[in-house]
Amino acid sequence: MINRRGFLLGAAVFGAAAWWRPDEVAADTPDWPTKLVEAAGRQLGETIYYDPAYVRLDYPGGDVPRDRGVCTDVIVRAYRDGLRLDLQLLVHEDMKRNFGAYPQLWGMTGPDPNIDHRRVPNLRTFLRRKGAELAPSADAADFKPGDLVSQMLPGNLAHIVIVSDRMSQDGAAPMVIHNIGAGVKRENRLFEFEITGRYRFAGT
Repeated sequence: MINRRGFLLGAAVFGAAAWWRPDEVAADTPDWPTKLVEAAGRQLGETIYYDPAYVRLDYPGGDVPRDRGVCTDVIVRAYRDGLRLDLQLLVHEDMKRNFGAYPQLWGMTGPDPNIDHRRVPNLRTFLRRKGAELAPSADAADFKPGDLVSQMLPGNLAHIVIVSDRMSQDGAAPMVIHNIGAGVKRENRLFEFEITGRYRFAGT
């Protein structure tokens, strides 16, 4: 079954329970980080624009056109494509039950499945609530493929990246996959900005 944005719904391929259940456990094999990183890497050359526009999305499984998006869309697509986990659904369901636990930064009176999962502070809160937060570290060896790292850019702009399985040319740090303004790139920018959080999330 395909929704009106052309997204292949998991119910047709994997079975409804395997895709859409909010409490589904995805990491049933130890290679989940590889699947996640590979799914993020497939966005290179596919998502070529940075576009933060608010868009009304299908729910669940909603997405903006794949040629565009923001940093959080890289993460959402990697989890959908690689692990069959829908962060749009997972975040929305948790926010419906626990709205007061999430940042109150946008004047919202309730959750909005069109945008909540596309905001870095909300993703950070969700990951922390699911026990995925790791201890702070400045040691490159502590950052593993598939880790999610939140950063603070100049101007107090929240950002999030996924750690790749490739090292920088000098071997000093793993490269990250992200969309910081010019589409999805794999770059050596892990320690370029202040790190505000580190997470390892394989499922709920």
